[in-house]
Amino acid sequence: MNPRLPAAVLWDMDGTLVDTEPYWIAAETPLVESFGGSWSHEESLRLVGLGLDDAARIFQDAGVRMPVDDIVNRLTDDVLAQLTTRGVPFRPGARELLASLRDAGVPTALVTMSLRRMAQSVVDLIDFEAFDIIVAGDEVARPKPFPDPYLRASELLGVDPADTIAIEDSPNGLRSAVAAGAVAIGVPNIIGLEGAGAHALWPTLSGRTADDIAALHGAHFRGVRR
Repeated sequence: MNPRLPAAVLWDMDGTLVDTEPYWIAAETPLVESFGGSWSHEESLRLVGLGLDDAARIFQDAGVRMPVDDIVNRLTDDVLAQLTTRGVPFRPGARELLASLRDAGVPTALVTMSLRRMAQSVVDLIDFEAFDIIVAGDEVARPKPFPDPYLRASELLGVDPADTIAIEDSPNGLRSAVAAGAVAIGVPNIIGLEGAGAHALWPTLSGRTADDIAALHGAHFRGVRR
């Protein structure tokens, strides 16, 4: 019997669908330095996959004398400006896998800790109807690594979280997906994912199709039944 596709595939955005992490890092250093502080690449890596409000509080601790919402909006505006001038840098194979899933009739959701306006801007630049829904960081009570974002996406799609696959590039994102009950694929980008709980680690999405998603989904549930 052919493997069955999941009820939905749930995508992280920054670092998974699009390689915007360098854009965020490029926005962070000038922000901290404008208040007389210093900011290192290692400190930026600590924020990968973190909710924006939590990240803003870390910037406050680094000397940024701005309210949380103002920090979030400034960073978002900076990243959006880079997207406008430099383009949307899709991760290798991400757009193709997304198109393959859509061609196969699989519902998809974008589950991101970025603001809705940024997520919508990225989705609007995709040249096909890529997602059924968006769940953004300003629309959930608790950010990743809590399960709330993935639970909300499953609820909006009307599917059982256990019958979904989530694709993530950060430990916090993987923990969120696993806590929600999804089968989680880790696709490393700028930080390692060993020990973060992924059900599978794929070095890249390049060459992956809906058939690979179905095979992973089927293998996971055969293992569960055993």
